[in-house]
Amino acid sequence: MGRTGLFDLEKNFAFYGAYHTNPINIAIHVLFVWPIFFSALVFLYFAPPFFNLPNFEFFLFGNNFVLVWNLGFLFTLVYSVFYASLDLKAGSLAALLCVVCWVASSFVANQLGWHLAWKVVLVVQLVCWIGQFIGHGVFEVIFC
Repeated sequence: MGRTGLFDLEKNFAFYGAYHTNPINIAIHVLFVWPIFFSALVFLYFAPPFFNLPNFEFFLFGNNFVLVWNLGFLFTLVYSVFYASLDLKAGSLAALLCVVCWVASSFVANQLGWHLAWKVVLVVQLVCWIGQFIGHGVFEVIFC
């Protein structure tokens, strides 16, 4: 029995392919989507943990890693499960990338601290969202 609706990988790819036929437009998405996700996770790092669960702290290469079980983790978990449910092979790679983003963003956020992290997140979000909107408008008009 095939998958339907939101979990139909072929339907999602067909929609994406119909909407993003321009190679420059696809490159814009590849360039901007992951930094948006990563910077959102940096911001969510500072959300309080769920149910007072203890943080997972460890040292790696002389650096302190603190993973907080909070909204950033939940966001990562939801996206990872969604991608894996679309397609086990390709979705597992995307899920792994989501988890790597969560771990790396936790490290970056821990190193930056709140006072600098929110400013970095603001700049990254603005640049990426504006870049996507400009890219969509400019390249869809030029190449369509």
